[in-house]
Amino acid sequence: MTIHGVLVDVYGVGMLITGNSGIGKSETALELVKRGHRLVADDAVEIRQTADNVLYGSSPELIRYLLEIRGVGIINVMTLFGAGAVRNTKKITLVCRLEAWEQDKQYDRLGLDEQTTVIIDTPLPLVTIPVRPGRNLAVILEVAAMNYRLKRMGYNAALQFTNKLTETLTDEIDDIE
Repeated sequence: MTIHGVLVDVYGVGMLITGNSGIGKSETALELVKRGHRLVADDAVEIRQTADNVLYGSSPELIRYLLEIRGVGIINVMTLFGAGAVRNTKKITLVCRLEAWEQDKQYDRLGLDEQTTVIIDTPLPLVTIPVRPGRNLAVILEVAAMNYRLKRMGYNAALQFTNKLTETLTDEIDDIE
């Protein structure tokens, strides 16, 4: 299947960036490439699923290595940044959905709500990032990739924080009694 989005390799994490047209997917990918990460596909990500429910993404041949940046036009990432700035394929392990910030919407602030999305038949972790002026999306997505890797290694900062908080509150209640 083909999906509208951008696929980048961020610290070894195959990150599929999705969101409405004009939300900043390509610009964020450009900043990630400038920071040393690798572009796989911009705008159209061709996804195939293996027999063991693993997803791999690549770019259609026509637009391979190209990024569209509004106001600048089409750029060739491999020509500008070198062969180390691109990949032909990457296993997709995390989906980051960019959405316009909504003042009244409650966003996950602790990281305890584990969201998922299904592509083809494969469930993938989903992180929803609200976009508004002044937010450094590239840094936020780098942190999302690092946090995903830590969770895969068994460390969950949000869970550890809530456990410590519960322990502290329990100790204070015991001291009062």
